Amino acid sequence: MLKIAYDTIYSHPLPVGHRFPMIKYELIPEQLIHEGVITEANLFSPERVDEQNILLSHEYEYWERLKGLKLSSKEERRTGFPLSKKLIEREMRIVQGTIDGCYFAFEHGIAFNVAGGTHHAGSNWGEGFCLLNDQAIAAHYLLSKGLANSILIVDLDVHQGNGTAQIFEQEPRVFTFSMHAEKNFPFRKEKSDLDIGLPNGIADAEYLTILNDTLPELIATLKPDFVFYLSGVDVLATDKLGHLGLTRQGCKERDKYVLQLCKNAGVPVQVSMGGGYSEKIADIVEAHCNTFRVAVDLYF
Repeated sequence: MLKIAYDTIYSHPLPVGHRFPMIKYELIPEQLIHEGVITEANLFSPERVDEQNILLSHEYEYWERLKGLKLSSKEERRTGFPLSKKLIEREMRIVQGTIDGCYFAFEHGIAFNVAGGTHHAGSNWGEGFCLLNDQAIAAHYLLSKGLANSILIVDLDVHQGNGTAQIFEQEPRVFTFSMHAEKNFPFRKEKSDLDIGLPNGIADAEYLTILNDTLPELIATLKPDFVFYLSGVDVLATDKLGHLGLTRQGCKERDKYVLQLCKNAGVPVQVSMGGGYSEKIADIVEAHCNTFRVAVDLYF
């Protein structure tokens, strides 16, 4: 059974002015249930992550100031969020949802987190709507438990996974791959194990060719025990913050390609949804829902 981490707190930790496009987190499962792609039984509500697991990826001093709502005004602005206890709880539940998803992926081949993909959070900073790096923490968790020894993080959000790259810069058991718009946030990029910076406006065919020329070789060479996939839909041409030119169909083909490779290789994969900032919420929700539809078709 496909298992999907989702909690109502994903959508409502913020003042009204900050909720768009956060509303996508409740609309995605509603749409999938409406279509019959999933049922309520596919959803699970994660608990708060154990603080010791947070400290696998984040520095103690940063975490203490974050949970105590004691970031400086500059640091808080960098996150893009007004800090609150409810926001911290949201972040902790998202992280646990990704960790739980790893176990479901071992069992069923794939699992999802409706939120997550918080790849701009580094070991001692939050940035770009990311406070705790869910997939980095989950990867460290797998390593610490001896559940994986070789992990591949496939980050296809339109923005470079700078926090993830920084966290794993000295960890050879985790290979970080980020394919993103080169001339886009973050403007100070970290060094992933493999970065592919794309020109503005790149369309479906060229994007998919580059992915096809890269990812199969990575999987064949690394032979990962586990894959984390960040499937941001801010690669769409309609995205306000993206600068790339993919269509919804091209984004769907991207997801199908990544997940098919993982399935063919017999590698479990956890998927976090990442960014999406199109003007129309329907464009965001539909593109994200395609990722789930593809997974159901391939795995179930």
